[in-house]
Amino acid sequence: MKNYLQNGHIVRVTTPAGGIASGDALIVGSIFGIAAYSSAEGDPVELSTTGVFQLPKASAAVLAVGARVAWDNTAKAVTTPAAGRFPIGVAVEAAGSGITSVAVRLDGVATAAA
Repeated sequence: MKNYLQNGHIVRVTTPAGGIASGDALIVGSIFGIAAYSSAEGDPVELSTTGVFQLPKASAAVLAVGARVAWDNTAKAVTTPAAGRFPIGVAVEAAGSGITSVAVRLDGVATAAA
């Protein structure tokens, strides 16, 4: 295909104010991804938008395998879907109360729930 650009699993965006560290989550518009490397504000950074990543989890959230999960951009943690949170994928492991991280399969889109 002469119009093919890339597979979309990794996309390049401009690093926001404050910069970003390798492995940190970032929302740019409706794109959710994990930074492939550290980058300073204004520089390009590549985000992995799909795949399975171990991410910080809200301690009180209880997630079952296969549960839809959302990103709380204020707390910078995976939690249950609710208003103002960004759906990002599904949990691929169970994570109960008191657990502070969870494996998540990203779906690459983060649209704030109403």
